[in-house]
Amino acid sequence: MRNILLFIFIIQFVIACKPSNKTKTPEEIQKEKQDSIEQVRKEQEEAAKKRPITAKDIKLEKELKYDKYTLDDKYEYQDTFRVFQWEKIKEKLAYIENFQREHNEYGLVSNYKNKHGEAPTVANYKRNAYKRVSDTLGTERYQSAPLYRVGDSKNPIIYGRDGSLVKLLSSDTLNMVKVKGLSNFEGEWEIPKRYVKALGDSLAFKHIVVVDVTNQNICALDHVKDTWYIRSMNKATTGKHNPPYAMETPVGMFLVQEQKAKMFYTKDGSSEIEGFAPWASRFTNGAYIHGIPVNNPKGKIIETSWSLGTVPRSHMCVRNASSHSKFVYDWIKPYSSLVIVID
Repeated sequence: MRNILLFIFIIQFVIACKPSNKTKTPEEIQKEKQDSIEQVRKEQEEAAKKRPITAKDIKLEKELKYDKYTLDDKYEYQDTFRVFQWEKIKEKLAYIENFQREHNEYGLVSNYKNKHGEAPTVANYKRNAYKRVSDTLGTERYQSAPLYRVGDSKNPIIYGRDGSLVKLLSSDTLNMVKVKGLSNFEGEWEIPKRYVKALGDSLAFKHIVVVDVTNQNICALDHVKDTWYIRSMNKATTGKHNPPYAMETPVGMFLVQEQKAKMFYTKDGSSEIEGFAPWASRFTNGAYIHGIPVNNPKGKIIETSWSLGTVPRSHMCVRNASSHSKFVYDWIKPYSSLVIVID
């Protein structure tokens, strides 16, 4: 009996090990190879989607739409050189692409000219060179929103600057809205709902303007498919720290909020209209990207100035050649375009 069982086992083993009479055709072999390659490609794509985008992943190409007064990547200034800081700009673009991968209910921190009420004083505050209350990070109370620790609405800790982008983590109908900072401040906070404007979840930030306060230049960038295209490269003049009136252009990332064909301004320390700046796009507080100031409310638009690209001299705003500010004015749209200020 044992011998019979052993014989049956050997026969079954031989049958199992016997190669199939069916030989694969070259077409079948090629298809298997292609299927294998396709599977590897899909796995690589899935892995790439999960990996954070870095500056090295950003594709940047020059394809100008505004080609007047165009600067080189590196250009002479007095006895030295100035540059466009493309590597730093790529880091900012990578950051934008990364947060846009997520599902975001976007919101805007808004309090231009304290129109939603003056923010309460933070727990630890100081007075800056303009004698205005600011938090420990240097953000002023004026035109800002109070940020409270989650679950503690007694005293705000820091301020959120007007024009800052946030992710809404709770309904904007609640008295206190829970948010996550996407620009200018980090972490999760609660803000009184009157300071937050809901923007929805369908925004795609494809038009970006970058202002460099160190090199006094400006560039416009357009995202098409997987590439960022440089649309303009020009001189600019940013804000000067000069109390009590002129202020430096703040470094950060801001949402364009409104536009004016003529932005009228007053004399320092007065309510009298002194002149206007053409083609103005406001991105935070009273900071606009605009053309050359005209010190006459009824004067004609001035195209350019010798002072562009020299040293900061503005009142927080970013001056451009007027035709370039018109290009920016027509090209970007409020609540869907970003202004990034780097140093």
